[in-house]
Amino acid sequence: MARLLDSIDGPANLKLLTQPELKQLAAEIREELVAIISTNGGHLASNLGVVELTIALHRIFDSPLDKIVWDVGHQAYTHKLLTGRKDRFSSLRQYEGLSGFTCRTESEHDVFGAGHASTSISAALGMAIARDLSGDNYHVVAVIGDGAITGGMALEAINQAGHLGPRLIVILNDNGMSISPTVGALARLFAKVRFDHRYHLAKERSKRLLSILPLGKKLWRAGEQMESGFKSLVMPTTLWEELGFTYMGPVDGHNVRELEAALLKARNYRLKPTLIHVVTTKGKGYLPAEGDAIYFHGVSARGNNNRSIPTYSEVFARTVLRLAQEDPRLVVVTPAMPEGNCLSSVAAEFPRRVFDVGICEQHAVTFAAGLATQGFLPVVAIYSTFLQRAFDQIIHDVCLQDLPMVFAIDRSGIVGDDGKTHQGTFDLSYLTLVPNLIVSAPKDENELQHLLYSAVKAGRPMAVRYPRSVGTGVKLDTELEMVPIGKAEILRQGEDAVILAIGTMVFPSLEAAQELSAHGIEAMVVNSRFVKPLDSELIVDLTGHIKTVVTVEENTLSGGFGNSVVDLLQKSGRHDVRVKCIGLPDEFIEQGEQSILRAKHGLDAEGIIREVLSLFPDMNSGALLKVEDEAKASSF
Repeated sequence: MARLLDSIDGPANLKLLTQPELKQLAAEIREELVAIISTNGGHLASNLGVVELTIALHRIFDSPLDKIVWDVGHQAYTHKLLTGRKDRFSSLRQYEGLSGFTCRTESEHDVFGAGHASTSISAALGMAIARDLSGDNYHVVAVIGDGAITGGMALEAINQAGHLGPRLIVILNDNGMSISPTVGALARLFAKVRFDHRYHLAKERSKRLLSILPLGKKLWRAGEQMESGFKSLVMPTTLWEELGFTYMGPVDGHNVRELEAALLKARNYRLKPTLIHVVTTKGKGYLPAEGDAIYFHGVSARGNNNRSIPTYSEVFARTVLRLAQEDPRLVVVTPAMPEGNCLSSVAAEFPRRVFDVGICEQHAVTFAAGLATQGFLPVVAIYSTFLQRAFDQIIHDVCLQDLPMVFAIDRSGIVGDDGKTHQGTFDLSYLTLVPNLIVSAPKDENELQHLLYSAVKAGRPMAVRYPRSVGTGVKLDTELEMVPIGKAEILRQGEDAVILAIGTMVFPSLEAAQELSAHGIEAMVVNSRFVKPLDSELIVDLTGHIKTVVTVEENTLSGGFGNSVVDLLQKSGRHDVRVKCIGLPDEFIEQGEQSILRAKHGLDAEGIIREVLSLFPDMNSGALLKVEDEAKASSF
């Protein structure tokens, strides 16, 4: 039996379907989501929760003429299926396949690209104002989750939209969750609506009673005019009305007919911005995801879990728990990432010392700075790509005041399948710009725990960046030790070249050095450990007699580790030293498996070998050609 989904080539096809067919289509979409995400990995629970909402949006509005802006983009998989991309959906999050987020270059229906939260209302407001300035007549809809609406950007945009008053529709997808349960005062407000049935019960009872009385219909119409006053007694509509929005809802987010009625009413309303409060169930239609929406928020691809070795995130959490047990001043702050940072065990033992501040990266950093001024030792646990959002706070609120804080930067370097919006490829560059900040990266999970210990003891702001992956499998020391700040370590001796590696690039550099030895090149390998401060004494001393230096980093070359080394050598008068910097190009790195992307950009042993051999052309031209041929043969 043919699937209805196979007949959907674009949003126009949806408008021809009956309500029973829409119900069947929703079930088929959920089956497709579970099948593909189980194989490729991705955001499962969040997409299962918006199937009916997406169908209703594309039946009432005419995309891409009407602009539908998805917040984060991780809830837009159904949108992709319904906008001409179902035949490529099996390539979701794969190298050269569909993005796991909205992407303007992928489809005209993706009117705004996003992988970070709380951007949709700002972007949609800009589109609405652009429409009005141009004299056009399309509709603009922002779809934002209840977790994302707590973000500062979203609140700023709501404030501006209420002031300007354009025709704009904001859909609040309220499921009580971001990745973890949504926190904060706004979350409590939404929960009041989600679980308070008094308004709906009173409304239905009144309607039934009036329907059997003389003049009942007139009385009902008169009552509807007083509805907003009654609703405000049991629901937080006043908040939105005072902000300049017309509030509609709550609406059952899994009832297409009810959704379409609300969307149609909002579409035809032109006096001021409208907020439609839609209540959904995260993971809807797939019982495992409904039962554990946190676990099924982001699903790993099949075969990617090696549980015999802990992840860097797990080692981070174990170390922080140990440090918290030893020091009552240690507190942890995370912006809506307690699960991703593996902090459940820490929060279970010290619930008053672990703070999930919601999707508010700027607030997280300054909140932690306030704690630091009063003698506490904050550890800010945050992904590299999200730390970018708090750059000003790092400078102004932390480092300018030289406050003792730890930035534990997860998902640094190439993260893989989440793609351009989530690659942690800029942190070494933007952090080394900042005075007073120590910037470090461990070669393995054992060194991670020592660097975290050193950061807590440093008495200064210090960043420790580590990758999204399982560890290397090394033994973890039982005793934590101070790593001398700014000191590197020599892991392999050599007299022909020095390979200065940082973080995840240390072990590929050691592997490359071993192979280079077979080609007659003896390369020293240095685990740099610190990008700032550099081990200037060691580097200057080594380049006194070794005149070839190769730097290797899993970070953009612009302003990164290699640039710092070059700058040091120039200032030290080492003008006779030739330096080759290996890193990522000045571009946004696409999605794909980490191994594929590292190989593509020369951040594996073979890539390092090629670059070193190219510096010794007279000695190894044959070897270089062989390595290049092998690389081409194994290319993707």
